[in-house]
Amino acid sequence: MGDLDMSATHDPIDWDQIDSVFLDMDGTLLDLHFDNHFWLEHVPRRYGEARGLSLDEARAELLPRYRDIEGTLNWYCVDHWSRELGLDIVLLKQEVEHLIAVHPHVMEFLEALASLGKRRVLVTNAHQKTLGLKLERTRLAGHLERVISSHDLGVAKESPGFWPRLQDIEPFDPTRTLFVDDNLGVLEAARDYGLRWLLAVREPDSRKPRRSIETFPAIVNFSELMPLSGSQAARASAGES
Repeated sequence: MGDLDMSATHDPIDWDQIDSVFLDMDGTLLDLHFDNHFWLEHVPRRYGEARGLSLDEARAELLPRYRDIEGTLNWYCVDHWSRELGLDIVLLKQEVEHLIAVHPHVMEFLEALASLGKRRVLVTNAHQKTLGLKLERTRLAGHLERVISSHDLGVAKESPGFWPRLQDIEPFDPTRTLFVDDNLGVLEAARDYGLRWLLAVREPDSRKPRRSIETFPAIVNFSELMPLSGSQAARASAGES
């Protein structure tokens, strides 16, 4: 299993015990490099150009504004930032959309889930306009049974209130659902709601160092998580011995 690190407080994944797989998008299925570049490089550059600021001056003004609302629904809302910054955020994203990329082994993993009859649900904080751009660019939608944005529910995934609202529109058994996300705060909220099967992502941005994660079992990429049912795993093990 490579770098898959299951802590003592979590059971190894038994695919026979999982019906649904909830998947985050940015940093989980998609490389977070696009988003990091966009908010830390591209937006400050365009903001500075519009106001006669250097890149460093623009960053110094923007980063505290990002931090003030990080983890809230507005942080993920392109309409909010378009109003706040006087920029067309969707247009700016289109300028660098060539950087949108699917993480390695994602498509194979989604196809493997389908072969086992698992329900594949994208659960993202991305605003609907960003979501549309990324799904069109990546063709991920054809590999998912459902796509849900927190903006449809009116609350970010980090909030305890998100999970009951998700349950209302996408009924699921928390004990039989796997949830994969790169955001540890989101995973904590999911754990508090009772989700049993939780996985973090150690390399959400391919250009940044791999993270050390102690609080959740974690993967580097989905090659470590190719699903086998219990019966398949037993046959594979017997074949190797």
